[in-house]
Amino acid sequence: MVAPKVVTGEGAVQFRPMACAASFQASQGVCSSQHSSGNVPGFCLQKDQTQRLSVALCVLFDLTGPRIFLNRTCTVSKAPEAPSAQTTTIAFHRTDETRFQTLPGYPWAPRYLSALPSLGGLRIHYLDEGPRDAPVTWLCLHGNPTWSYVYRRMIPVFVAAGHRVVAPDLPGFGRSDKPIDEAQHRFGWHRQVLLEFVSHLDLQCVQLVVQDWGGLLGLTIPMADPVRYQGLLVMNTWLATAEQALPEGFRQWRAMCRSRPDFGIGRLLARGNPHLSADECVAYDAPFPDQRFRAATRAFPERVPEHPDDDGVAVSREAARFWAHDWAGWSMMAVGTQDPVFTTAVMETLRLGIRGCSPPMRVEQGGHFVQEHGGPIALEAIRRKSSAVG
Repeated sequence: MVAPKVVTGEGAVQFRPMACAASFQASQGVCSSQHSSGNVPGFCLQKDQTQRLSVALCVLFDLTGPRIFLNRTCTVSKAPEAPSAQTTTIAFHRTDETRFQTLPGYPWAPRYLSALPSLGGLRIHYLDEGPRDAPVTWLCLHGNPTWSYVYRRMIPVFVAAGHRVVAPDLPGFGRSDKPIDEAQHRFGWHRQVLLEFVSHLDLQCVQLVVQDWGGLLGLTIPMADPVRYQGLLVMNTWLATAEQALPEGFRQWRAMCRSRPDFGIGRLLARGNPHLSADECVAYDAPFPDQRFRAATRAFPERVPEHPDDDGVAVSREAARFWAHDWAGWSMMAVGTQDPVFTTAVMETLRLGIRGCSPPMRVEQGGHFVQEHGGPIALEAIRRKSSAVG
């Protein structure tokens, strides 16, 4: 029997194979009795040494490949083993490092962090370039379905100015671990990870750079610790207060994702950015060897808060009040005018809600992923920051 990636190889979830007498039902199948002698081959995995577990994973195999179900109880018969150095209760996939070896325009060494409480042992990837004691730190937050690679045209500009750049990959994206369960990708969880990430690195003099989900989440971050933040560069995003309907372009995007959850990410980027090389498009696909790694890209379109009681609405409304009344830093907006999701009209509504935000820099050839025209945007952001401070 061949185990799925979730339990084998580097970075496998720290669950150990055990004999299991589990019996449960799931929406996609049934597993019962001893797996080694049952009708469906498989095995049960457990996290700790206790004789009775509150949660276990059961991995079943059939002609369609491995399927993973949650099982509420599992009796363990194997003797206790030495505790693992790092365990997690969140099942995940980890993309093999070999897929990131030849990324055009992305020469920076990877950094990893797993010491955040909300991660529960998962590992996230981030870039940290430039002097640690720089007077300015640009915190660059990507969206769906991209990763920190999308900032590769802006990072060198910021670093050349003597500044520090920090660019994390959200859980489920890029080089970060990828939770298998789509339900794990909650607005509140991702926001908490970002809050802990900023605190753990003790980032100061932060210039927040956001786009897409980087803005949905990132725009709710500064109000939690405003003394850390000096400036804002906001690009093609949304603040999900549920006080107005979601943009029609986003509704169309969500419908496409529902009908084609396996859409090609590289092809998506190429369609709006014809100047990308074939290798650059491949780099956007690199984090996702197959569909098992794409729980986040499937989940995120469904997680955009739409109704008043949705996860993320309350904190987004609080953030809207913060940006309108309490924000004291400088602000800049750059808009890819070809974006069908967050159009120039949508972005103007957002700009008017940000205290002191001047008319936007219009990137006429830019679309939703406007960072692909990011060099001039970064230069203009540095200029505007200097003018605001000076």
